[in-house]
Amino acid sequence: MSTNEVDQLVNIMAKNLSALIDNKKISNPLMIGIHTGGVWLAEQLHKKLELKDALGTLDISFYRDDFTRIGMNPQVKPSKLPHNVDDRDIILVDDVLYTGRTIRAALNEIFDYGRPAKVILAVLLDRGCRELPMTANIVGKQLSLKTTEQVKLSGPDPLNYEIQNISP
Repeated sequence: MSTNEVDQLVNIMAKNLSALIDNKKISNPLMIGIHTGGVWLAEQLHKKLELKDALGTLDISFYRDDFTRIGMNPQVKPSKLPHNVDDRDIILVDDVLYTGRTIRAALNEIFDYGRPAKVILAVLLDRGCRELPMTANIVGKQLSLKTTEQVKLSGPDPLNYEIQNISP
């Protein structure tokens, strides 16, 4: 997809998040991006929303339910939450929502840091096909992909994605 389309999706997401903040549905937000694509997206949203607290980042590798099957990711990055999450409204950002397993892992890690007041999930792309009951509050674009297709995100500047066919 074109960089222009991704920019438009990010702008729509920022506008929808801003409306939640303006209408007091989110107060004192702390934004957290999931490595890697979620952090790239969160950096853009954080800047557009002009949030005062530093952006947090999560690497959910050790929280994945398939960790024992896939082994350790050689590019594990440290998680960094710049502030206490207790009683905070968290905006959790990821690039693609698919099965829901990444979000489950991210929530488990966040709750190891404390108990947020609420978590708002914002994703650039929702490709459906859940294995766990997860729904995003803010979605840039809803996709309908075949099981032989996957989303490949590239970035961070410019942030872009493409749909790739994978061999069965």
